[in-house]
Amino acid sequence: MAGQVMVQIKWVANPFRGDKFAEAWTPAAEAVLNYGATWWAFLRAADGRLDFNQFALFDDKLDFDRYWYSEEIAEARALASGLFQVPVLPTYHEIAGLGALAPADALS
Repeated sequence: MAGQVMVQIKWVANPFRGDKFAEAWTPAAEAVLNYGATWWAFLRAADGRLDFNQFALFDDKLDFDRYWYSEEIAEARALASGLFQVPVLPTYHEIAGLGALAPADALS
């Protein structure tokens, strides 16, 4: 956990384009795994349905930079342009605590 960085990207879809944005960006959000992320999530607000949060956990911020500035993701942003509002600014979080429950069958 020490040294890891959680990256958050807040997206706001343009009105009437939330479904198209979700469809277009989900593969790009998942692509963080190809750049060293160990975990990812792409969340859509239940109310309003235009607010999205993308999260990824990296061992090193440089791995996120390789993802964000890669040709693959730059192209994905270009293809999705018009579906979301700009600017899009990643924020970085130091992990102060993290946990999960293990499924009961994993304990045996």
